[in-house]
Amino acid sequence: MVVIHASPYKVLTQRTCSCLGKTASFNNLFYLRGSSSLKDFSLLGRIRFCSFSIADVPSSKRRSRGPVMAAKKVAEGGKQDEGKYKHTVALPKTSFGMRANSSVREPEIQKLWDENQVFERIVSRNSGESFVLHDGPPYANGDLHIGHALNKILKDIINRYKLLQNYKVHYIPGWDCHGLPIELKVLQSLDKDARKDLTPIKLREKAAKFAKSTVKTQMASFKRYGVWAAWNKPYLTLDPEYEASQIEVFGQMALQGYIYRGRKPVHWSPSSRTALAEAELSLSLSLSLSLSEHMRYPEGHVSRSIYAIFKLVNASPSSSNVIGEFLPDLGLAIWTTTPWTIPANAAVAVNGKLQYAIVEVHSPLGETTVPKEDKRRRLGQVLQGEKRPFLVVASDLVPALELKWGVKLSVKKILLGSDLENCRECPVVIGGDYITTESGTGLVHTAPGHGQEDYVTGLKYGLPILSPVGDDGKFTEEAGQFSGLDVLGDGNTAVVNHLDGQSSILMEESYQHKYPYDWRTKKPTIFRATEQWFASVEGFRQAAMDAIGQVKWIPPQAENRISAMTSSRSDWCISRQRTWGVPIPVFYHKQTKEPLMNEETINHIKSIIAQRGSDAWWYMKVEDLLPERYRDKASDYEKGTDTMDVWFDSGSSWAAVLGKRAGLNFPADLYLEGTDQHRGWFQSSLLTSIATKGRAPYNSVLTHGFVLDERGLKMSKSLGNVVDPYTVIEGGKNQKEAPGYGADVLRLWVSSVDYTGDVMIGPQILRQMSDIYRKLRGTLRYLLGNLHDWKAEDAVSYHELPMIDQHALYQLENVVKNIKESYENYQFFKIFQIIQRFVIVDLSNFYFDVAKDRLYVGGTESFTRRSCQTVLAEHLLSLVRVIAPILPHLAEDAWQNLPFPYTNEDGSVAKFVFDSRWPAVNERWLALSTEEVNFWAEILELRTEVNKVLEVARGGKLIGSSLEAKVLLHTSDVNLASLLCKMSAAMNDVDNLHCVFITSQAEVIPSLEDELTADVPYSGECEINGKKVWIGVSKADGSKCERCWNYSPKVGSFSEHPTLCSRCYPVVAIQSPQAVAAVS
Repeated sequence: MVVIHASPYKVLTQRTCSCLGKTASFNNLFYLRGSSSLKDFSLLGRIRFCSFSIADVPSSKRRSRGPVMAAKKVAEGGKQDEGKYKHTVALPKTSFGMRANSSVREPEIQKLWDENQVFERIVSRNSGESFVLHDGPPYANGDLHIGHALNKILKDIINRYKLLQNYKVHYIPGWDCHGLPIELKVLQSLDKDARKDLTPIKLREKAAKFAKSTVKTQMASFKRYGVWAAWNKPYLTLDPEYEASQIEVFGQMALQGYIYRGRKPVHWSPSSRTALAEAELSLSLSLSLSLSEHMRYPEGHVSRSIYAIFKLVNASPSSSNVIGEFLPDLGLAIWTTTPWTIPANAAVAVNGKLQYAIVEVHSPLGETTVPKEDKRRRLGQVLQGEKRPFLVVASDLVPALELKWGVKLSVKKILLGSDLENCRECPVVIGGDYITTESGTGLVHTAPGHGQEDYVTGLKYGLPILSPVGDDGKFTEEAGQFSGLDVLGDGNTAVVNHLDGQSSILMEESYQHKYPYDWRTKKPTIFRATEQWFASVEGFRQAAMDAIGQVKWIPPQAENRISAMTSSRSDWCISRQRTWGVPIPVFYHKQTKEPLMNEETINHIKSIIAQRGSDAWWYMKVEDLLPERYRDKASDYEKGTDTMDVWFDSGSSWAAVLGKRAGLNFPADLYLEGTDQHRGWFQSSLLTSIATKGRAPYNSVLTHGFVLDERGLKMSKSLGNVVDPYTVIEGGKNQKEAPGYGADVLRLWVSSVDYTGDVMIGPQILRQMSDIYRKLRGTLRYLLGNLHDWKAEDAVSYHELPMIDQHALYQLENVVKNIKESYENYQFFKIFQIIQRFVIVDLSNFYFDVAKDRLYVGGTESFTRRSCQTVLAEHLLSLVRVIAPILPHLAEDAWQNLPFPYTNEDGSVAKFVFDSRWPAVNERWLALSTEEVNFWAEILELRTEVNKVLEVARGGKLIGSSLEAKVLLHTSDVNLASLLCKMSAAMNDVDNLHCVFITSQAEVIPSLEDELTADVPYSGECEINGKKVWIGVSKADGSKCERCWNYSPKVGSFSEHPTLCSRCYPVVAIQSPQAVAAVS
């Protein structure tokens, strides 16, 4: 409780400490006490004293506008009388504008960097270790989105910080230029006639042209973000040298036995007519998933599921005693969400360890549980007829199935799944643990040609691998009456109707669930057995798992994600039935279809592609593509037409870039991409590297989340919530609704978010970022303006600095130290918080506030002004450099406006901000004693409480400006009282209490006796770190100085300048020795 009195006897107002014990919010910043650790600057610390929010605490403008405003008024055309001494006030001067004018100034700065080759020159000059952040290649198939901006800016922040730390930074930007996305773009641009005449070579030419054009466009956008990279020598996956390196990786894996050809079920996209890897799938998710997942994939897939019967024709000798009595009316009940796979059925699988029941189906339980109007569910004919078969189902599921089907199931017999093995002409087989009682019937329809688990079970029992489905997703002639029907459309319906006509359908219902979609066409895929090329992950899975444990994952939970994906993944299907890609370098014998691929043929193809590019595979003849010793048999062979999975393309970048480019090292220091790349680039790079090099291609991996709108929703054009990075920077058509903020505001946003999860952006967030950017820019402008006449030789030595200046340097050094720690840990949001708190609270609301008096009116050559300028110079040089990785344009703009040259330790002048180094550690500044640190924390707490009493006095019309006030203090704590007395009597006119409070006088009184407090109209009491302090406010003694606006009894003592105080008089009369002598 803070009690404020209108007099020593009457309580005027009471205010409860609303902040006490509460966690500070983002908008309620306050001064934190304690040591130099990061917690000093955490926004989540706890306050230990009563304080209003910053909006409640009067600013310097409300408390003391001072002579600066008068001088400015005259300068702007006011009356001369109002600014009689304006020429004696040292106003700030700088060409550094308050407005960023980003659309003009940022491109100018980027041009300045380019013309002076700043990035290249600094990399060449730096003498530290090499740092390689290997760029994951974006697809060259369209404009950039906000996720690209997040990714590239994060990388640039890291690289720029490493430059300041004297690292030789190598950053080669890359682009993924092959694959279906680009091929589709080309095809969509052509009419039907043009497509008919499109040969593979023509298609590849158009695809390459499109990719290169897109690379150029995307590169320009990345540059506009302020990203530094080796733009003149990027890596493109279509470059011949890159393709040759990829062939080399493929060859090494093939020679070690990790590449094989087989007929296996793979994810097949009928819409793209090609096989897909797991990384090329997205899932249409059910509504039960978490919000973030649902936002990414909002539409749930609905399948037409059925409960069907496979009738047992006869029993094997071993099972006849178990089920013989129920034949021929016994059926196996299965449940499937893919009825179209039934024509490829080869068996029914059970779990050998589960108990199964033979049940008799009775009439429906009263009213049917399936209303006629419920179109999602339909009973089959077998449940509507009079004769019903006995069924085999998992015994644990009997109650659930009764409820589902609306019938009574009476258990006739219990048996183990193992008792059913081979009891049917189309055999009953024992499956794996994938058969459970969580859903369905506990029996699984098995089609080895249409499912991975079915395939494994089929290999065990030698079942046929049937897949009567063509590339277009339609049944082939093998499917008989269903030939030509779309398996995901009318073919599915036809199978269901046929089964129902055979009295084999128990129930049909709609089922919403996870289902794989082709991430490019956004259409559902199928599992289909085809002849494909695979990488045998099983051959090096354990090595990959071991390598994962040796990598530093940021955030740490990312290790669990990629470990789970790697441990459970099946063999990698690396072949694609497309034209635009790197060919799988294999030849097939025309008669036997046996593949020809060995070290000699692979190396020969690699050398050809290195010289001519992968187009050579399409335009060269077989005899020219084969090595010399095979050419006499060239007529017996034909070229393969499959291309490699684009994830194999990008997954080989470590070999094509890190292993080939000068100055780079393998493994890379860091990979940085979105969290979806655990399934994609991180994993494909890991697998190819482990298979050929035996180790991961990266030492550390950093992942970031997806970008959502400011409501947490996925961005989509239909919702109108897409945030375009170009519009953020340059502005939209309506500049009022969509102003251009510039690249640095976008970069500031990137630094503000905790990228380890999904992040949000939108108009309101961008406005907040813009406001914070302006405050940062205003801080730099204040520093630059007040150093316009300062030179390095004007610096005051540390031991001569006033206490307040030494404390300011202590705070600065802690800020730099904690920011460095956050850069090292890639925790940029903490840097954002530290800088924002430091600039707004510690500098603007305190140090800058109290410094204005001595800067503007203390005399241009005065010790107090030079000591303050010494501190401001250190702040300017440090702040500009620590924000430079995040806000390079702002930092460079400030650096180009430095009023003095900055010289590096080697004697060279830093013409650009990145020519300098990271601020050197100054242990002397950090050596401020604990007692001094704690004392200043108490002083700042006290200042906050004094301001409250001043505000009440202002409300009572006692004072207007805080300079009209005199502050009286009393405490019974001896130590605190002694320190306050020392400050009150400070001789340097800087550490004095009245300067800290921005009042004309401040006095520490020995007691609260009436003779000392009777005439004090406003007072209050507070507790500072457990020590009670009484605060009194009365009118200041003396008259108002016309120049500095302080009140002093000395005003009127100087005949030449009767309106000046004893401090201002010698400043004004400095050129008059007689006047100076009179003062002394």
